[in-house]
Amino acid sequence: MPTNKSVSDAPITQFINCRILREHKLQREDLWVREGRILDPEKLFFDEKGYADKHVDCEGSIIAPGFIDVQINGGHGIDFSQASDDVSAGVSFVAKKILEHGVTSFCPTLVTSPAAIYHQVLPQVKVHNGGQDGAGVLGFHLEGPFISAEKKGAHPEQFLRSFQSGGIQDLLETYGSMDNVAMVTLAPELAGSQSVVRELCQRGIKVSLGHSVANLHQAEEAVQNGASFITHLFNAMLPFHHRDPGIVGLLTSDQIPDGRMVYYGMIADGIHTNPAALRIAHRAHPSGLVLVTDAIAAMGLPPGRHTLGQQVIEIQGLHAYVAGTKTLSGSIATMDMCVRHFKQASGCSVEEALEAASLHPAQLLGLHRKGNLDYGSDADLVLLDDALKVKATYISGEEVWRNAP
Repeated sequence: MPTNKSVSDAPITQFINCRILREHKLQREDLWVREGRILDPEKLFFDEKGYADKHVDCEGSIIAPGFIDVQINGGHGIDFSQASDDVSAGVSFVAKKILEHGVTSFCPTLVTSPAAIYHQVLPQVKVHNGGQDGAGVLGFHLEGPFISAEKKGAHPEQFLRSFQSGGIQDLLETYGSMDNVAMVTLAPELAGSQSVVRELCQRGIKVSLGHSVANLHQAEEAVQNGASFITHLFNAMLPFHHRDPGIVGLLTSDQIPDGRMVYYGMIADGIHTNPAALRIAHRAHPSGLVLVTDAIAAMGLPPGRHTLGQQVIEIQGLHAYVAGTKTLSGSIATMDMCVRHFKQASGCSVEEALEAASLHPAQLLGLHRKGNLDYGSDADLVLLDDALKVKATYISGEEVWRNAP
């Protein structure tokens, strides 16, 4: 055993002068990284007699796990629901740009589209780790077309579908392959949906409830069959009613199986959800809150008309409407904006705001090595100042973006 060098010859980076988010608290500790993973310094010192090859002075920054966006439809002029000969180039372009927002991995999201779009788009983008070229892809989030016409939001009604054969066959006909799919949003009140929920979960695909007029019993049945997420809580679902709270009632339901957690997405952009509704949800079920951007192609673009899937949308300030209407069609917020707004609107701690964009989405997707800074986890990191503005982003311990002062 060497006495002055670690067991592995790979270089070790030590992040110093920082506060790291570990075990739900910001702690004044150094962070050690080797081969893309977070190291236990005690083992390094005592077992390996190792030392750092490189020091990164964080100048008092917060180090949080990299943000994970499980619902993003595009950005910077790229719409993931628009077929092209090189869809992966568009996904890669957005993946590179969202590094600026602290996002280190994401689920490209497709809104309701014709079957031909899914068949063309889905085979072109594979699950892969992030790096210098951009944030990692965790798998597609397919939002529709198996949703309620009454709560379609900006989804085009002519492409909505129901379950005809009452099984996974409908999904395979619509989507083609399910190989790189991480999550499907569906309406649990549709006939045949419960068997589809079970089959998707058996395949390791997460099921989210949304764009739905489901009552609480239907929502609870879906959770008992394996559903684990609610797509943008409060938006595109029945409003809370005291005699039947609908999907919203899952936040305090006593019918959730033991050991299971229901997570819920919130678009904390100050537009989609009133701050009071955000506070109600957070106080009722803080550990399930997952910040999502639901960003569309117009995120990062100037005001005017742009596309979202098969629709034309219009940007007015921070609002994105279906053109000619007042129907919201997704957001143009960035993940770091959502983190800041969530903290300000809810009055939650810095730690809670950061975990809603990192730990909770990782837990939802079953990613044990992401969303935390535990020893052995992936060194996907975001450095932030005290105002929660992103200073730098790291993937596997390598700097992939830095804010030029």
